[in-house]
Amino acid sequence: MRAAPTILHLDMDAFFAAAEQAAKPSLRGKPVVVGGLGPRGVVATASYEARRFGVHSAMPMGQARRLAPNAAYLVPRFAFYRSISEQVMELLGRLSPLVEPLSLDEAFVDLEAGKVADDSASARVAGERLRVDILATTGLTGSVGLAGSKMIAKIASEEAKPDGLVLIEPGTERELLGPRSVRILPGVGPATGEHLRRAGMTTVSDLAEAGEDELVRLLGRAHGASLYRMAQGYDDRPVVAERDAKSVSVEDTFDVDLHDRVRIRTEVERLAERCVGRLRASGHSGRTIVLKVRRYDFSTLTRSETLRGPTDDPGVVREAAGRLLDAVDTTGGVRLLGVGVSGLADYTQEDLFAQAEARDAAASVADVAAAEAVDAVEPAADEPMERHWAPGHDVRHAVYGAGWVQGSGVGRVTVRFEEPGSEPGRVRTFAVDDPDLVPGEALPLVGRG
Repeated sequence: MRAAPTILHLDMDAFFAAAEQAAKPSLRGKPVVVGGLGPRGVVATASYEARRFGVHSAMPMGQARRLAPNAAYLVPRFAFYRSISEQVMELLGRLSPLVEPLSLDEAFVDLEAGKVADDSASARVAGERLRVDILATTGLTGSVGLAGSKMIAKIASEEAKPDGLVLIEPGTERELLGPRSVRILPGVGPATGEHLRRAGMTTVSDLAEAGEDELVRLLGRAHGASLYRMAQGYDDRPVVAERDAKSVSVEDTFDVDLHDRVRIRTEVERLAERCVGRLRASGHSGRTIVLKVRRYDFSTLTRSETLRGPTDDPGVVREAAGRLLDAVDTTGGVRLLGVGVSGLADYTQEDLFAQAEARDAAASVADVAAAEAVDAVEPAADEPMERHWAPGHDVRHAVYGAGWVQGSGVGRVTVRFEEPGSEPGRVRTFAVDDPDLVPGEALPLVGRG
């Protein structure tokens, strides 16, 4: 615990939805929901306008549509969000060498380590300057919490939402926490909260009064002791600049169960390529390839294969994942597939013999699968494959310029033509295969118009 509030927690406000509203003038001030739009999709982020209808993160998309039927429902654009996140993290890096990202839109910063704050006044100045810089750089707002510990700084940023700053003076933690629900403490989710409620503990002060021994009896040694310390307002966790990644993985849940074995293999290969992209972006390689399969009955299988040395070769990862798939029974259908790489290293061992051996072992299977995949997906000459346009994604038209997809179906796609700095734009409809309409690039939120 620190004597000055020099730990800062930044949380961008409704990040994905706010980025979409900033990019799409016609959506500003309106309810926006970002997430998976299929029957099994969930809400990733809801704008504050959508939250007034009861929509929140992790809610099934079907329920969100019932609560807010007139909201704009968009597919996430993670590359776009990541580019904004990089701008924000760069600003945090100017404040201190100790920045601990928790996600694309959230991070802790040790202001003391950056020598930009050593008391309440200087910490507040640094926090307010950060908020101004984020708005000027990204066009988005973030909420800032300042305190003497990570736990309290995060609570403060939550109180600051949206677009605010809250500073909690060290020494006032117990007074602040006492009347709050036990759910405010890290690690207390619905199940633990209900367990504590049945034991007569609903507020943080109830936990402090119960004592460590009682919490250990209820929750076990590690969790009980940790919760008692937090109930006292005590948290001495440092801001950690880098976290060692243990694995890199990607997965997809499908709207309709997959039954076609060729289609399943094609999806696994696509996931392997995406996984290697993330692996390389993080500057790692890995030795163990992991395949995850969730079947029609919700049973989940994982299979893994460890290579002779670490690799970031997409061919090696793809072929290893394919071999793992061969050992899995997909009869009945598959609802989720995932590919991961663990046993990470920050270098690649060029074990060409091992890689060649892996390729040779899978070559015949891969060749057959590739040939079958072409036969399975190649359309007949008079049946061209229909292009897919995801709601919210960027497009560009040869005549009308930049726009975004409002929706598509029955061979048509509706596009609103507008840019971040423009007035709300006009809507036009085209055939899905209109040669003048192509996927576009995300435009910067600041510096145009």
